[in-house]
Amino acid sequence: MLGMGLLLLALGYILGLYFLYSPTAGLIIALMIWAVLNFIALFQGDNIMLSMAKAKKISRDDSPRLYNIVEEMKIASGLENMPAIYVIDDPAPNAFATGRNPEKAAVAVTTGLLQKLNRDELQGVIGHEISHVKNRDVLLMTMCSILLGTIVMLSWYASRMLFFSSMTGGRRRSSSGGGGSAQLIILAVGIVLMILAPILAQLIYFTISRKREYLADASSAQYTRYPEGLASALEKISASTTQLKAANKATAPMYIINPFRKKGRAASDLSSTHPPISERIRILRSMAGGASFADYDNAYRKTRLTSKGVVSPSALATSGTVAVRDAEPQRTDESQYKIEQSREISDLLWRQNNYRTINCECGTKFRLPPKFKATTVRCPHCGIINKVT
Repeated sequence: MLGMGLLLLALGYILGLYFLYSPTAGLIIALMIWAVLNFIALFQGDNIMLSMAKAKKISRDDSPRLYNIVEEMKIASGLENMPAIYVIDDPAPNAFATGRNPEKAAVAVTTGLLQKLNRDELQGVIGHEISHVKNRDVLLMTMCSILLGTIVMLSWYASRMLFFSSMTGGRRRSSSGGGGSAQLIILAVGIVLMILAPILAQLIYFTISRKREYLADASSAQYTRYPEGLASALEKISASTTQLKAANKATAPMYIINPFRKKGRAASDLSSTHPPISERIRILRSMAGGASFADYDNAYRKTRLTSKGVVSPSALATSGTVAVRDAEPQRTDESQYKIEQSREISDLLWRQNNYRTINCECGTKFRLPPKFKATTVRCPHCGIINKVT
């Protein structure tokens, strides 16, 4: 973050010196843009992202299974407040967390995720997202994205101003030959910064994002005490060929797996914002001895063949020993469970769209749209007249 901040100040300094004849003015403008964007992101960023994703808030009655899992992970992580739960009507399996602090956090999952994952796998994903809240990753990545956005914005407008100035024949003042040489040097440095600053800032941003994804995987393994749950979930999510419609380049780093992929293809390891999927799965499945931060760090070193770990020494010192638990017992009526799960998701979506449910005496269940005005409705099967409440 310090590196990104220095890039922003350097860009503001040079652009102020060239366009405004005052480096101080350039610094002030750069910092003002950053402050305004930061204010909007910190106080409305979560609402903006949830709105962009078309996520709808649910309660315990809407999806008891999901609510119970989030509640379990909230207790396991030590969060004091229950995060708000949102569902996105999208067949692509994915999830993200948002909120500037643990007191105002939210977890959003797609209907595709609820449909494809069993309880252990869903618990692993929710544990991953809850850890982003617990570890303040949401706040960190919001601040980093604002720094990146400010740098890109300044570079874009500066390049357009430079192009417009050259096209209209605008000339900068210069006192003499020496002054002209200085102007050319400032211009050259400015052009280099306009090109390199966004690239360097984005590389730094991706590096931070990847580091926090590893830590979130480690935290999920510790919260659930079952690393295989998250590993299996990542495998299923990455195998999906369905594209997430609600995602964009700005929100992609917030999801558990990069939502961008070629149409009709599974997700690949070539992701800038996230570590390689296959590597994340291998690390989790190498944690045979335990589910603590230390076990994850050892598995990370072993998998990547490096002596440098990914978990901070302070976190390793306080993680303790965490034994791996057994998997949830498999249901004998798995097909019936899938049907019940589909019905639960279907009922949830009907309620989210304000449809009313009529249960006829003959057992028929049918839906009425929000704009249905009649006070009674005839059952299409038995002919009984049902009162609409």
